[in-house]
Amino acid sequence: MKIFNLRKILLQFILLTCSVAGYSQQSDSLTYYLETAAKNNPTVLQRYNEYQASLQKVPQVGSLPDPQLELGVFLSPMELISGNQVADIKLMQMFPWFGVIKNAKDEMSLMAKAKFETFRDAKLQVYYDVQRTWFDLYKVRQNIRISEKNIDLLKTIERLTLVKYKSGSINGSTPSSPGRMSGISSAVANSGSSGMNTMGGKSNESTAQVTSSAPSAPMGSVSGGTGLSDVYQIQIEKGDLENNIASLKNEEQVLVARFNSMLNRNQKTQVMEVEILPTEQLDITYLSVNDSMFQSNPMLWMYRYEQQSLEARKKMQNKMGLPMIGLGLNYTVINKSEMSSSPMNGKDMIMPMLVLTLPVYRNKYKAMQSESAYLKKASEQNYQATANGLQTEYYEALQLYNDAQRRMKLYENQSKLAQKTLDILIKSFSSSSSNLTELLRVRQQLFDYEFKKVEAVSDFNKAEAWMKRLIDPLPPKGD
Repeated sequence: MKIFNLRKILLQFILLTCSVAGYSQQSDSLTYYLETAAKNNPTVLQRYNEYQASLQKVPQVGSLPDPQLELGVFLSPMELISGNQVADIKLMQMFPWFGVIKNAKDEMSLMAKAKFETFRDAKLQVYYDVQRTWFDLYKVRQNIRISEKNIDLLKTIERLTLVKYKSGSINGSTPSSPGRMSGISSAVANSGSSGMNTMGGKSNESTAQVTSSAPSAPMGSVSGGTGLSDVYQIQIEKGDLENNIASLKNEEQVLVARFNSMLNRNQKTQVMEVEILPTEQLDITYLSVNDSMFQSNPMLWMYRYEQQSLEARKKMQNKMGLPMIGLGLNYTVINKSEMSSSPMNGKDMIMPMLVLTLPVYRNKYKAMQSESAYLKKASEQNYQATANGLQTEYYEALQLYNDAQRRMKLYENQSKLAQKTLDILIKSFSSSSSNLTELLRVRQQLFDYEFKKVEAVSDFNKAEAWMKRLIDPLPPKGD
């Protein structure tokens, strides 16, 4: 039975790494991170060492039992007719029935191959986990950029509101006096410069102090209250966004730590940022369901090898119920006796020996074969359950892939329309022909679409990585 050696392991590393497409080979690219994870991830290294340990079982079961050497020395020589017996030396080598060793080697070789498939599966899982975390990190960082862009837009709207408020154009009213306008402008300036502190309840006190010193507005005028409420509303929006950015940055730190832990390096190591993720469609082989699409999946190969090894074990156990043969030599040391006149006096004796075991207790051998049969049936059921699970996961991944593809197109178009609408409303707002509520509503709508578009791109790439995880394009070598 052919055994996987280190050269084939290294070849598998290279081929599996090269199968990840769509990314550059530069340092700190996704491909670089995948290579680093394959070399350094503790789970992958553990499975590799388990595979190497399983290879060491092959020479253990492929060797004959150790020979037995018995040495007996008489404290007082035993008197024989042909002399005095001093010592007795026996050497015995047992031989299992023909085929036992071969089947044992086959079993261990196949179990080693099954261990190799668990190592390959662990590597594919780490690839998938690294990519999934990478895409989550991309989504969080893009959301931070969008939120910061949103804050900049709110600042622009706030400046326009302040300009309109100072000019008294809100609600079509005009300031009643220069003193009143100066007092209100001072109140708006104080409230605008307070930033996030206005959210804690200080803005009401500050505004009350400033406006109380200014001349009172006429009872019929509502421009002052409406203008201030617009400014406060914008500051509330800014405060919510700043809080959201802080939460996103905390989430980013967690994802960076998780990403670095999979690469087995310092959790605070910087992870490269990407501005855009590829959105090319998968090859058609990944998008068409057929019976052979999972043939290269390592878990299915593991169960195949396990079943083959159990079949080899059953054959071995069947032959173990046959006699074992032992060949040996008995050497007797004899000294001369003065009282013996035999021509054999003082001559050592050599006696060849043949030993045969009698496996008369058959129940244990029958139980061993039944055990192997049940284990093989269980492995077959595990194989079928795994194959069914892979098909279910594939349909889930395909649904996510198609849904994300549809959402990307939808939110791209919706974002363009919302951006055009927002540009029109900003121009109308600056000329006092539209209200702030509608402007803020369209602004929120635009950024919601941008958030959803980023999420769709992330889900699209996750679905691709998921399907590649399920459909490994590289079957094991030597089969």
